[in-house]
Amino acid sequence: MNNEVIRVAIDLGNTTAKVGVFSNGNLINKEVGVSYASLSKHVNDLSPNNVIISSVNQKVDELVNKIKSPVLNLNYKTLIPITNKYATPQTLGRDRLAGAVGAYAINRNTNTLIIDVGTCITYDFINSKNEYLGGGISPGIDLKFKALHNFTAHLPLIDEREANNLIGDTTESAIVSGVINGTIAEIEEIIRMYKDKFSHLRIIMCGGGALGLHNKLKIETKLVSDLVLIGLNRILEYNV
Repeated sequence: MNNEVIRVAIDLGNTTAKVGVFSNGNLINKEVGVSYASLSKHVNDLSPNNVIISSVNQKVDELVNKIKSPVLNLNYKTLIPITNKYATPQTLGRDRLAGAVGAYAINRNTNTLIIDVGTCITYDFINSKNEYLGGGISPGIDLKFKALHNFTAHLPLIDEREANNLIGDTTESAIVSGVINGTIAEIEEIIRMYKDKFSHLRIIMCGGGALGLHNKLKIETKLVSDLVLIGLNRILEYNV
């Protein structure tokens, strides 16, 4: 008898989705950039036992109706295996909440700082009592480059991730140095502030830009690129 339980976690953005397939709790496949139009067929072809969706897309109800398996649409009222002490849970980003649960699944009963490097850089903290307390939000690398270009008269738009010199000797290299080194300094200082406040702190990094920054930090961090999907699956398990 096949006792395999297949669950699907969907992190749905405005146009595309990340889809994680879990077998008996283990991530066995991940696809990035799945289009909204093909998503329901893609999920139905997998014939999962259950599905969870974290979405910023207003058309999520239409998608849920097209999926044949039972679907849990994550919102601030969804039951989760940690205590959410955020003062305004209805405004908390679902990816931030899922990341906190993912950290709980990996580092239970541990002070953990989650740093998600994407369009924004988010800092989220879960304490040793498995309580999510909140964190911080700052502009990501792309936003910084775009802001320098859009809100000044002459600065060019840069698309570069390696600050080869601390002292930039051209406008372009000065922008790269300021943005990349400034972001590294920000992350390291935020970590230091958390370490001063909380003992035995562990740091997990995730998000599309985490890989590029992870090895540049002087502070030890753990890279878990699928943290949000892991958290979504843990929430789904908790509810079913």
